[in-house]
Amino acid sequence: MIPQVVIVGRPNVGKSSVFNWLIEKRIAIEDPTAGVTRDRLVQRVDLDGRVVDLVDTGGMGFDDPDGLTAQIDAQIENGLGGAAVILFVVDVRAGLVAADEEVARRVRRSGTPILLVANKADAPGLDAGSADFAPLGFGQPLLVSARQHRNRGLLVDAILAHLPEPAAGDPTTADLPEMKLAMVGRRNVGKSTFVNALAHEERVITSPIAGTTRDSIDVRFEVDGKGFLAIDTPGLRRAKSRTSDIDFYSTHRAQRSIRRADVVLLFFDASEPIGKVDKQLAETITEEAKPVVFVVNKWDLYAGDVQKREWNQYLRDTFRTMPWAPVAFVTATKSRNVKATIDTAQRLYRQSHTRVPTPRLNDILREAVDANRPPADIRGRPVRLYFATQVEVGPPTIVISASAPKSISEPYKRYLMNVFHKRLPFSEVPLRILVRGKKSAEHTS
Repeated sequence: MIPQVVIVGRPNVGKSSVFNWLIEKRIAIEDPTAGVTRDRLVQRVDLDGRVVDLVDTGGMGFDDPDGLTAQIDAQIENGLGGAAVILFVVDVRAGLVAADEEVARRVRRSGTPILLVANKADAPGLDAGSADFAPLGFGQPLLVSARQHRNRGLLVDAILAHLPEPAAGDPTTADLPEMKLAMVGRRNVGKSTFVNALAHEERVITSPIAGTTRDSIDVRFEVDGKGFLAIDTPGLRRAKSRTSDIDFYSTHRAQRSIRRADVVLLFFDASEPIGKVDKQLAETITEEAKPVVFVVNKWDLYAGDVQKREWNQYLRDTFRTMPWAPVAFVTATKSRNVKATIDTAQRLYRQSHTRVPTPRLNDILREAVDANRPPADIRGRPVRLYFATQVEVGPPTIVISASAPKSISEPYKRYLMNVFHKRLPFSEVPLRILVRGKKSAEHTS
């Protein structure tokens, strides 16, 4: 069992900064606006040889203006319920405030070991302020500064000292799951509901309010005994509609989640037309050469009006550069077709990581050239294609050796790509074709 280290505190004490600092990545949004973090953010990390799940939570005592206070509190309590160690973060510059005392009352009830962490101690001159927190009853706080990278080693040592002894069979490395899935799409298309269906719990907050999810949230789940990671991303809006830094951070994290993913699930609302944001996301997916499943959600609300084949054609007409992408029709609120969608994603992952023997590639290449000769070079001589070899997976990447690489036009590359797509086990995933001179291609292979 991997122990959970849960970070709690009132709003704006720097919990997300401490979280990012400990994992040494900017995962959680850091913003002076109170209440930015709503969901539980979980990152599996190796702390000096001990694997833990580090958990960031929303600010305790914050009255969410969107009416999500109860759901945020429920996420915090769920985090506390699974904690092996609690990091109770306070702000040494602000000193003790009433909200800190309320947090203390809540965490004390957990019966879990508690480390009092005084953040924003950016310089030794601020250390004397730690005495203010004595009334909380947790002893001398550990003085740190996430911003100035002060005392991280001391904090890690203190965490490790409070963890239970490792059990036999506990992982010794932060092993990656079998497959990472990024859920992307516009606001309110049902991404978080889909993730909750995968996790079989209210793992992330859902509501009709657009923009409920702000961070990219990693959720581990299992299907048929295999481990997966779902990356729930904020719903995106058009650039001209972004009104805050939070919108900017959310967009950036959604794009980064696409890069992290093995397979992307691009969500659509069955009752809404495809929009500009959908097309921008598709462009990003194409640029990153990621396998993608088009997921048409809320199908139960619309199935009587439009047939699946019509929506299929609508997607094909809109995303002409992605004809290989499969389509899934789901109703996430009822977990309908959710498992089948994950099965499809697994199939794409296997295709994307398939290697094809060089002789087979060259047989297909010769047949393609015989059927449609390459264009001539700048001197009017026919371009010769010597051989093909696969040099990479995820995406499958094929290098073709040619006598005049620059003379191979983009339409002819697309022709070759279509031939390989049809003849090889890559029919539903993106494929990269690189044309190089003979010597450079031989070096690559």
